[in-house]
Amino acid sequence: HVQLVESGGGSVQPGGSLTLSCVASGYTLNRGCMGWFRQGPGKDRERVATIMILGATTYYADSVKGRFTISQDNAKNTLYQQMNSLKPEDTAMYYCAATGKGGYCSGRSCFSCFWGQGTQVTVS
Repeated sequence: HVQLVESGGGSVQPGGSLTLSCVASGYTLNRGCMGWFRQGPGKDRERVATIMILGATTYYADSVKGRFTISQDNAKNTLYQQMNSLKPEDTAMYYCAATGKGGYCSGRSCFSCFWGQGTQVTVS
């Protein structure tokens, strides 16, 4: 049974920082595509930052480049996202996702993926 559990969200002022964590159980975070997605109020879900293990490719949305950093700790089976210089437009529910069998990340989403329950980030 695969579980992805996010934590680290909260309320911060503009310019502040937060670090999100995603702990995986029943799943090894070192394959396929894994990363962070978000959905703000009244907005579609978007891909924020992902790591594609094959080719060691890292993706960042243009809106977060230079401010967010995705990383992983294989020993802890945990994915992180360091978020600096937060802006009000970063306010969203943030979800951790990781590909299942045959899954992949493309465009704004993750297909055939496992998802966490989300952690809320509010910047105001």
